[in-house]
Amino acid sequence: MKKTLFMLAVVAAVASLVAAAGKTPAANPVPRARDGKPNLSGIWQVLNSADFDLQDHSAQKGIPAGQGVVEGGEIPYQSWALAKKKENYENRATLDPETKCYQLGVPRITYSGHPFQIFQGSGSDTIAILYEYAHTNRFVYLNGTEHPSGHIDWWMGDSRGHWEGDTLVVDNADFNDQTWFDRAGDFHSDELHVVERYTLSDPDHINYHATIEDPKVFTRPWNIDMILYRRKESDIQLFDYECYAFDLEKYYP
Repeated sequence: MKKTLFMLAVVAAVASLVAAAGKTPAANPVPRARDGKPNLSGIWQVLNSADFDLQDHSAQKGIPAGQGVVEGGEIPYQSWALAKKKENYENRATLDPETKCYQLGVPRITYSGHPFQIFQGSGSDTIAILYEYAHTNRFVYLNGTEHPSGHIDWWMGDSRGHWEGDTLVVDNADFNDQTWFDRAGDFHSDELHVVERYTLSDPDHINYHATIEDPKVFTRPWNIDMILYRRKESDIQLFDYECYAFDLEKYYP
């Protein structure tokens, strides 16, 4: 009798464990703001070498090897633009806008290697993004308004966003033609149009996807994908990297 009761208890315990396993809640649910949208607030940074070259590249002096972030592996340049990209690369030491401490533009500012901070207020119609590089900032307007009429030349463009489910979609336009995508000479014209998608996969990782189109330079739209990592240090903060100040030292030592 005791043996039978023991066996029944074991069976019941196993059945309970199996049932519990089937009801395990999703691990690491994404944080949400009071309005129910995923909360992207925090300090983020990439762990890749995309700023050196968006495509696969071998190690060179001063350049670490890296896997590409371009879907399909190749940027679809028009023939004249591919020649221009090669010219840019050969003269990158002086032509790259980053060497002059210009604002890096979108999407390059995201994967420049410097951390950046997203401020997302619950129910707010604006998301602010502050970047460590050159005191750059962006405001993503979520109030349903359109880009300004006419073309405006802005280093960081004009950003208008909306939510598609749990993904923040940011439409960027009104760029100048002065920024590059990386140190490899990849460039664009003032017709650049970038659509970014930010999707929290868990509390500490954002899947970042950007579609890039520019009919003056490329034969078709193309995409990049990468992961943004949350900085977890308890005392993490953004610092000021005012790179132009180092150039001023030549004139005002």
